[in-house]
Amino acid sequence: MPKTAVVILNWNGADFLRQFLHKLLEFTPDEEAEIIIADNASTDDSVSWLNLHHPSIRIIQLDKNYGFAGGYNEAISQCEHEHILLLNSDVEVTKNWLQPLLKAIKDKETAAVMPKILSFNNREEFEYAGASGGFIDKYGYPFCRGRLFDHLETDKGQHNNSIEVFWTTGACMLIKREIFTKAGGFDADFFAHMEEIDLCWRLQRMGMKLKVVPESHVFHVGGGTLSKESTYKLFLNYRNNLFLLYKNLPDKRVFRIIFARMILDGASALMYLLKGQGKLFTTVFKAHIKFHQAKAQLRKKRQNNPVNETPLTGMYSGSIVLAYFIRRKKKFQDLNL
Repeated sequence: MPKTAVVILNWNGADFLRQFLHKLLEFTPDEEAEIIIADNASTDDSVSWLNLHHPSIRIIQLDKNYGFAGGYNEAISQCEHEHILLLNSDVEVTKNWLQPLLKAIKDKETAAVMPKILSFNNREEFEYAGASGGFIDKYGYPFCRGRLFDHLETDKGQHNNSIEVFWTTGACMLIKREIFTKAGGFDADFFAHMEEIDLCWRLQRMGMKLKVVPESHVFHVGGGTLSKESTYKLFLNYRNNLFLLYKNLPDKRVFRIIFARMILDGASALMYLLKGQGKLFTTVFKAHIKFHQAKAQLRKKRQNNPVNETPLTGMYSGSIVLAYFIRRKKKFQDLNL
């Protein structure tokens, strides 16, 4: 058995499997990695198509849709490989994509690595979910090297150096299984979105490093499960961002930052309302309500995983909102991190 498993968590992604699985098989040597499909109780023909066209591929069939976080927890618990590569079904891999990642993960202090993520639909641009490494500002807003909010840079090689980052994207992440398990895996209460940032924050507190390895690159469609227009996706992003902060910020900062976020999120909701987007306005407040309802459970998680003042790599000391919208800084290099 190879040391690495490439695990695709699939939920009604038959079309993406038809489109992208053949390149994964072509560019992933059998001796380097086993390809596994973990099916999150799909209702399309994903499993029957795999059984018919790729009967040799191992399928882990889950009994219900556990979401991204819970689904990967369930799947990885059934793997015995040294390394697990989490791969979205809507990712197109490239020749020699895996080797640089396997080389980088050999570093004892490194828990997880990711490749450079480019857009499938505009192949010269970085892709939203990861670009060339994930960062976060002090108020919990995630951004990337190559992507600030919705502004995507053209890839001209400006972010081709391998660096330490705050988070590695769940769209394509190679992680040591033992470390994943020791950290507690993904928080299943997130269901989907930002669970990888939460995990990476915990990994940093354990003294581990996260890296982007642009020598490897893949193309990502993005929004394959939940589109950018989905109100449920918006809900998860707002709620989970508050989960993320409450779980991981030190005591002396958590309430101050959460209060600031309430103001910022309120301003964001007001902008939706002024634009006539009443459903999005309501969604933001529903996310905040769910956060407050979950506080007791979140406090238990803080008690079980005490937060310390460990220095963190990739946390921007300022406000990315202020830098982007007021100071008009549109590119990562403008931030002078």
